[in-house]
Amino acid sequence: MRSAPWWALVSSGCAPVLLVGSWTIAQLRQGPEYDPAGQTLSVLASYGAASYWLMTGMLLALGTCYVVTAHALRPAAPAGRVALAGGGLCALALTLVPAPSSGGALEHGAVSTMGLVLLAVWPPLAAVRDRRPVPWGLRLDVSLAASALMGASALWFLAELQSEGAPGVAERVVTSLQALWPFLVVVSCRRTAA
Repeated sequence: MRSAPWWALVSSGCAPVLLVGSWTIAQLRQGPEYDPAGQTLSVLASYGAASYWLMTGMLLALGTCYVVTAHALRPAAPAGRVALAGGGLCALALTLVPAPSSGGALEHGAVSTMGLVLLAVWPPLAAVRDRRPVPWGLRLDVSLAASALMGASALWFLAELQSEGAPGVAERVVTSLQALWPFLVVVSCRRTAA
């Protein structure tokens, strides 16, 4: 089985660092009126926000990381690679439909939802069903567990949005899981090939 190239470690490893680093800096720039537990990341990336350009740049970089990682994950099944790249394209598309400074936007919600779904389903779609040794990150049982965890956290995020509870916390959990999983898969591919 082919390994993922070394640069896949860079593209996949940058995704969670960019995500968490950008939202942390953006929160600080937004000031005390921003509530990270009660407000989503879209508030930080909305028109007029203090860190609009920082969050827009992060979405561009994050989407690019997902697309590059999908290209590099040759050991994965093609359907999973396409879903991961699609999630990256959704991150890129979010820069074209940012949330308005107040209220919601159907286009923003639709693109966000599509990205969350694609990034939640890509692990089992990428799983390799083969008799040869398969990297642990591409085994079906592990992939289904990762997908279930991402799906459950996405449902939690949706529930928090509806109840006006703590959607910021739930969103940070689901996006962190979705950004970290490609890196773990790449690491497993490189370790199996070594």
